[in-house]
Amino acid sequence: MGILLSRNIIASYIFSSPLFSKKNGGIPMQLENMVSLVSRTGRHLQRYDKGCRQVVGCIPYRYRQTEQESSSVEDIEVLVISSQKGQGILFPKGGWELDESIEEAAYRETLEEAGVTGHLELPRLGKWSYKSKSQGTFHEGYMFPLLVNKQLESWPEMTVRKREWMTIAGAKEACQNWWMREALDEFVRRQTQAQEKEAQNVPVCT
Repeated sequence: MGILLSRNIIASYIFSSPLFSKKNGGIPMQLENMVSLVSRTGRHLQRYDKGCRQVVGCIPYRYRQTEQESSSVEDIEVLVISSQKGQGILFPKGGWELDESIEEAAYRETLEEAGVTGHLELPRLGKWSYKSKSQGTFHEGYMFPLLVNKQLESWPEMTVRKREWMTIAGAKEACQNWWMREALDEFVRRQTQAQEKEAQNVPVCT
């Protein structure tokens, strides 16, 4: 479309703007419209550590709508995407670049590949070392949970990827990457732990 947009400017605006807050529900509509036009390409800014490419992504999730509001692990759905070649299912992830923080990279990749925004949760789920099947090189992958509050109708990679909400069990069975399945296990462990802690703090009526 003849539009060039600096991604580091976008990332800087996203995370410095007072509009980027839980109260306001993520990034402003104007910025969503701009981001939907472009996707960062090339690897001239790619971050490496001792020869290992640094990769970061998210497990986007939401709670199924039920008659009663619930935060149960059983009511969680996670968003998966197809690979660009359409031969596998995975969570959104991509290269962590030199001009952005790890959190900015995770948010950007999720927006570009899956077209969702939300609240990036800390701390990260973990760090995994793996060998890329397509490139034959070693990567280090980091994953974060992202509680989705908006699903965009248009996003940068909508023509090369499909997206689908799945149950946790369904996503674990479908996901092609072992390290992402381990990240999903850690996500479930964390959610279960938080749920149990919340249950312990519920006052008992006598």
